[in-house]
Amino acid sequence: MNSKLSSKFQDPNRGVYLIGTTPPRSSVEEDKLAEISAKLLQRISEVEVDGLIVYDIQDESSRTDKPRPFPFMSTQDPRAWSKRLREGSDLPVITYKSVSARSEQEFNQWLDDSWTQYGIKDIVLVGSPSSDGDIKLPLSQAYKTLEKHNHPYHLGGVTIAERHAVKGDEHLRIFNKSASGCDFFISQAVYNAQATIDLISRYARTCKERGIKPKRLILTFTPCGSAKTLDFMEWLGISVPEATKHRILDAKDPLAESVKVCRNALEQIIETALPLGIPLGLNIESLTNRKDEIDASIRLYKLLKATLDLKLAERSLEA
Repeated sequence: MNSKLSSKFQDPNRGVYLIGTTPPRSSVEEDKLAEISAKLLQRISEVEVDGLIVYDIQDESSRTDKPRPFPFMSTQDPRAWSKRLREGSDLPVITYKSVSARSEQEFNQWLDDSWTQYGIKDIVLVGSPSSDGDIKLPLSQAYKTLEKHNHPYHLGGVTIAERHAVKGDEHLRIFNKSASGCDFFISQAVYNAQATIDLISRYARTCKERGIKPKRLILTFTPCGSAKTLDFMEWLGISVPEATKHRILDAKDPLAESVKVCRNALEQIIETALPLGIPLGLNIESLTNRKDEIDASIRLYKLLKATLDLKLAERSLEA
């Protein structure tokens, strides 16, 4: 395996710490791209981070009837953004790929080009946001295509606790994706700690029954400083309990309050996950390009990393 990240993911006694980012809009010119990446890498240089995540942003309007709070804008190729960030920071980058809109042949070409031209080693494949529409390549088929491919990609999957709350079978999706080669799982942004705790508990229990070593779960957190950001989170399918919503929006400083909510959620999840032997990681992102939310995401990263590191250190002393 050529991935720097894969060895870190194998050590259950340490956390894995990532920062998520979205490629700039496709209309952005080269000199501006250089400026945006320099600013991002400057922010990241202030923290200790294991790697970055670059998302593949899709329209997703087929998933819900609600209007999108922020307009969809096409972005730069995520692979080009990944390469730029990796070369500028020497950090590994996990690149998302939405597979449903391309044929198997096109996906194979994407895999070849990503490895040889963009130096991509770590990927997360994402299926269609809904079962409607023209799905040219289902996620299950994309996994099979990747399995036959000649480049040894380090593969991760997405896990959605909200789906578990509704259907009760997300732990089985994790097993199926693990059987298809997924080595780690990245959650949707957590604002409903209980949904994540229920999923982790069920996953750990089933791992024990089957005698399987659990995969690493990387928990995503994002700050929220306004009603509009909150609307966008809910539009994306992130579950925010009503009391949490009021707590953030009624606070004197909603952004600072959302950071507290995230820390509290992480502490609750840790209490369940670590005793059950589930290796954890963190992915911190900002869902908007508002400067105050981007700055808050770096503060949130420092706080949550310190929280998880401390709990892991305490646990190693008890062992």
